Amino acid sequence: EARRHECGRLCLLPPFEVPGGQNADQYLEFLVKKGLHERFGNPTDVMKERADNELSVIRQTGYASYFLIVWDFYNFARQNGIVVGPGRGSAAGSLVSYCLGITNLDPLQHGLIFERFLNIDRVSMPDIDCDFSVEGREKVIRYVSEKYGADRVAQIITFTTMASKAAIRDVGRVLEVPLRDTDRLAKLVPVWQGRSKTLGDTIKESSEFREAYESSDETKRLVDVARTLEGVSRNVSTHAAGVVIAPEPLVRYTPLQYGPGRESVITQYDMKAVGDIGLLKIDFLGLQNLDIIATCLRLIKERRGIDIDIEHLPFDDAKTYELISTGDTHGVFQLEGAGMRRMLMDMRPQSFADVSAAVALFRPGPMVNIPAFIARKQGREPIEYMHERLEPILRETYGVMIYQEQVMMAAREIAGFTMSEADILRAAMGKKDKAKMAKLRTKFLDGAAERGIEKATAEALFDGIAKFAEYGFNRAHSAAYGVISYQTAYLKANYPLEYMTSLLIHMQGSADKVATAIVDCRLRGIEVQAPDINQSRADFSMAEAEPPSPRRGEGGGEGWWIR
Repeated sequence: EARRHECGRLCLLPPFEVPGGQNADQYLEFLVKKGLHERFGNPTDVMKERADNELSVIRQTGYASYFLIVWDFYNFARQNGIVVGPGRGSAAGSLVSYCLGITNLDPLQHGLIFERFLNIDRVSMPDIDCDFSVEGREKVIRYVSEKYGADRVAQIITFTTMASKAAIRDVGRVLEVPLRDTDRLAKLVPVWQGRSKTLGDTIKESSEFREAYESSDETKRLVDVARTLEGVSRNVSTHAAGVVIAPEPLVRYTPLQYGPGRESVITQYDMKAVGDIGLLKIDFLGLQNLDIIATCLRLIKERRGIDIDIEHLPFDDAKTYELISTGDTHGVFQLEGAGMRRMLMDMRPQSFADVSAAVALFRPGPMVNIPAFIARKQGREPIEYMHERLEPILRETYGVMIYQEQVMMAAREIAGFTMSEADILRAAMGKKDKAKMAKLRTKFLDGAAERGIEKATAEALFDGIAKFAEYGFNRAHSAAYGVISYQTAYLKANYPLEYMTSLLIHMQGSADKVATAIVDCRLRGIEVQAPDINQSRADFSMAEAEPPSPRRGEGGGEGWWIR
């Protein structure tokens, strides 16, 4: 099914066979209305209107087949016992996705916006990124390959480019500069937000590097050659998650080659190029935490005879929030780093909204808002709003604008933007696109004036929102990943023996991770024994201690060993 947008972009979607002579739009509407009743029982008019509006946009943009393709392989995964994630990225803001079971987070309850994911003004294909257990991911990809044809499904190439530090080391090796000199020079390159700065910026900003650069002709030549190689492709690998699905054999659209090791065929176009020519690309990500959850649920069933529905946990469990608030989050998804644990102990989350905020805040950029968020949450600073109209939007985050969705809602509330227009503003502010921002600023001020807001106040609001938008995080993504954080924290807090056993099973092969988990076990009164040829199984397993374990503590681990 090929559809050309008004802008000329071609969308090459594989056809999806629907039953009963219906077209893709009709079948999608049938599934969504069915899912609406399954999810909510007796849906309200607000829910029905939201679903109808989303279906209207999907119909106009021609993406019904896309949603059906994703629904189909999610359906396959659940029917085959494969653990799936609650959603990732902006797709979690779609009620249609929630009704289809593609995501498992109610967008209405969590204030998520569909237009952040897809709107009429968007010309690129939306991204539905899919999380599966590592063990289940290959089964899903195999299912997709068999359904649409092995010649129409392939993984995607990725090119590793040469960054500044690697360029210095590679050039130094070729020029036969002593390793100690190239290593010292490479270490002088500063790192900003997880990336090495360019050599041009390093020369300007680092006096020590500049002195080394000017100290000898050999060093100057090394750096000058390295500067010409920055950004050049260094080697080829297979993208960790990307899979492309074509309506006809892939050779019609993209050159192909064998991947590293010749284990599979991959496209020679990278993710961006594949999207630019209109092919459907989907991220199938294998998430080890989902394997840990699956194993833990199996162990709980074996030991206690309890079936836990991980997709319908209560979000008000006191033991879970106590574990998170005390920073006892080793092995908890997204919450286990040392810096994150310190922030959690300061923040003391007591609701799922707090957990979602923690996931969003602890990242380069948004970190600047952490002190204000914590101080306001704990009452050390007054909660202030840039304008009284923003109070309902920012109440949950104590007046601090954390999320991109809050930027969009602020533009709607202050200046009357449609959500599509607000998404364009959000993107322009996030990318600091001065030309677009200048045009949108005029529209913002005019809209604010219509609502009785003075020009000086409106200008201050625009500038204030733009400042927050630079660091704003996608709420749909943080809320969806916050669900996995909560699920893993819940299992650790309520079923520590099974959870720690599962963690050890999946940490095998990493001595450091196993050692850290053993320390965590001992703090819970769970003894981890050395392997024993007469007692041990293939994986770590639980055994009642005889005599009782000498270490006792809270959390249900008393008198138990892990072998």
